[in-house]
Amino acid sequence: MKGEVNATAAPAVTLAPVNTVVEPISLPIDGAQPVSALLLVPPGARAGFVFAHGAGAGMAHPFMARVASGLAERAVATLRFQFPYMERGSRRPDPPQAAQAAVRAAVAEAARRLPGLPLVAGGKSFGARMTSQAQAAAPLPGVRALVFIGFPLHPAGKPSLERGDHLDAVRCPMLFLQGTRDGLADLALLRTLLARLGANATLELFDDADHAFHVRASSGRSDADVMTALLGGCRALGRARVGPAKGLSLGAKRSCAGRHSEALHRRISPFAGPTRRAEAICRARRR
Repeated sequence: MKGEVNATAAPAVTLAPVNTVVEPISLPIDGAQPVSALLLVPPGARAGFVFAHGAGAGMAHPFMARVASGLAERAVATLRFQFPYMERGSRRPDPPQAAQAAVRAAVAEAARRLPGLPLVAGGKSFGARMTSQAQAAAPLPGVRALVFIGFPLHPAGKPSLERGDHLDAVRCPMLFLQGTRDGLADLALLRTLLARLGANATLELFDDADHAFHVRASSGRSDADVMTALLGGCRALGRARVGPAKGLSLGAKRSCAGRHSEALHRRISPFAGPTRRAEAICRARRR
């Protein structure tokens, strides 16, 4: 599949570096009550990631915290925030309009608190979908690219492309980080969607990982291995730079598997066009 990589990596510690600024903040939202947010800014931060949580767990969930800490190690600041329903203690997610308003508020706050840093937005599952819907409705100011950690393409057991239709209106690069056993994203359908989206979309797969990025013991890997690979997929955010015409340009990728990985790393950027990425993989593997 063009624009697709299978990722593996060795375990790594995901503790935020010393001197990382951890700041709880109150996030104002137009037409709604403020919500809690958490800003992590490592020393020498080179990019910012507005990181929205999934439907069943808030910004302080261990998965969210591990990703934020791991990105801090890689010089990426993160702004996590609660959706209004989670702030209220409700189990029912907000309607799209309310959730998208929260995403916009978080992006505006990140731009204010991280001046000069290129911004990327996205999230886990529900947070990824709400961020992409917001971007599709009207571009999020200052956001150069979107990163989806487990994009929920359809409800469990009900394969469909409908939840991905709005992505046709997204004009910035999109990176999909997906487990091959994700019950909320049939892999064949996801590949169909990415083929339709063309050069704007890149897929990185994590073997045997489910929607929570959990792997079975029989896979020979641990959840910690998957987290390391996941952070590897995001690590180029720390080398983000704004290009004159194409928006976001990212440095070399470093989470590919196999003995040719270093050759792949030198040739592949997470948001390079899929045809270029596929050709690079083929050349490296023929060596």
